[in-house]
Amino acid sequence: MDFIGAYSWPNLRYLLHGFLITLQVAGLSIVFSFVIGTLLGTVRYTRAPVISRLTAFVVDIIRNLPLLLIIFFIGIVLPQTGIKIPVFWAAVIGLSIFEGAMVAEIVRSGLVSVDKGQIEAARSSGLSYFQTLRHVVMPLALRRMSPPLVSQFISLLKDSSLAVIISLPELMHNIQILSGSNYRYVIPALLLASVLYFTVNYLLSIAARRLEARQP
Repeated sequence: MDFIGAYSWPNLRYLLHGFLITLQVAGLSIVFSFVIGTLLGTVRYTRAPVISRLTAFVVDIIRNLPLLLIIFFIGIVLPQTGIKIPVFWAAVIGLSIFEGAMVAEIVRSGLVSVDKGQIEAARSSGLSYFQTLRHVVMPLALRRMSPPLVSQFISLLKDSSLAVIISLPELMHNIQILSGSNYRYVIPALLLASVLYFTVNYLLSIAARRLEARQP
């Protein structure tokens, strides 16, 4: 092991740049997956004829596919058919699609958990179905969904390392490159990666616990 060499400024900057890419991919994927999941979960909750069943079918397919397969398909298979997507956006799209399906189920469960009495009270006060959904059901459901959503986003951050398969220059990819230049850098680089992932995920887990503690 060579901690001094592994943590020299050029190497450290290289690894931190990779972690920055990891955070960028994870951040964008969190936003997109939340939007996708909220839309799909709401559609499933409304039980609209045909559309709701079709959405449920698509969500179930995506949830039962390996994330690695989705990223591989978007980043490697599609370019061979003429659809070229930069590796950064291929990783974001793959993560957003997969995690969006996971979020959709969290959103649907959160909406279903809202007490029917509150819905009936809102409807009896003159609110339409969609007004009730927007102003009553969704705000209440979001409070209950917050802890599992944060937990899902923690998994998303860890799953972003799978983008190494399409040579995205994120943290794990850069560790592979650095370790290839000197095998004595492997353990120091992996220890640094462990600290970085743990720090971010621990902060997110604290946020999840606080949100859960605030639940009525």
